This record gives sequence, structure tokens and C-alpha cells, in this order.
Amino acid sequence: MALHLNSTQTGHFPMSDLRDLPEDIASRILGIQEKTGFIPNIFLMLARRPEEFRAFFAYHDALMEKESGLTKAEREMIVVATSATNNCQYCVVAHGAILRIRAKNPLLADQVAINYRKADISDKQKAMLDFALKVTRASAQIESRDLDRLRALGFSDEDIWDIGAIAAFFAQSNRMANLTGTRPNPEFYGMARE
Repeated sequence: MALHLNSTQTGHFPMSDLRDLPEDIASRILGIQEKTGFIPNIFLMLARRPEEFRAFFAYHDALMEKESGLTKAEREMIVVATSATNNCQYCVVAHGAILRIRAKNPLLADQVAINYRKADISDKQKAMLDFALKVTRASAQIESRDLDRLRALGFSDEDIWDIGAIAAFFAQSNRMANLTGTRPNPEFYGMARE
């Protein structure tokens, strides 16, 4: 399978060459390419350190792919809102595309990225994002009443843990994307807009 990469968007560090990667990582990346038609730049950037790549994506998958009280679209809402707060262009654009797909809504990702309080989402989802942003901006100020508010809206303790863990994980992801200067692939911008 041919490697599709826009070489002008390599960032501050060189991206990995697919041919030089361990088999398990190359296989995962080729699987993503087969599914999407391109390789997200962050995969080739993070693959330069294979052990960290494996750990990163194992935790990513544990948080983002499981079935629980949060929908996959709500998980992506958390990523988009917190990534916007962290000024992570890569994650806002890439996960905005995923949010559009998962929510089946071409407008939602832009609304959440700019101002989720005015987005076409439920009050419960706004409370979820309020909490995610508190984890992102002021985690030392989290109090029992923050959790009680979410419980009163129907979130389980496991849901609350997921909200916080996703916000925390993507704070790290946002910082790595910014550190490396990884830019979103052009393909992300147009995905699920129609």
C-alpha cells in the first residue's frame, strides 16, 4: 500500500518512515490508512518513539473506544472542547472531523470548538464539558460538589472518571502535538461537512 503523506507538514521533528517502524506499529498505521484513505500525521510523528507510541495508543483506545455511559460523540466533544482551550490546532481539526462523523452533524464540531455553551447540545452535555474544562484549566479546584452536580444530571461515577480522564489524557496529547508542531492533514478539514 502506498504511503500518503503531505511532506510539507512535518513539524519540528522528522516524521517516521513507515518502512523503518516495528511491524506492529506499521501494521496499525497501515490499518488506519486503509480505513481513512490517509495516515494522520500524528501517527508518524509519535511513532518515532515506539514504546511511547504503544503506551499512548493503548491508553487512547481504553478511553475512547469502550462502551460506557458516554457516547463516542460525547467523548469527541470533550476532546474538541479541551483541545480548543489548549490551543491545539491538530486535535481540534482532527477530532472535530471525528466528532462530525460520530454525531452525524456537520455543524457541531465548530460550535463546540468555538463556544460549547452556545452549541446545539443538551444541558447535560454542557455540564459534562464544564467539568472537562475545569479538569483542563483548574484541576486543583475540583470539589465534591462538582461531582455531585454531574451525578444529579445522571452521570455515574465511571462516567465522571471518563470525562476527567479524557480531558487529562488529551491535555498531554495537545501538548505533544504543540511540542512537535504536528499539523492536521488537509483531509481532516473537509470530512463529514456535507
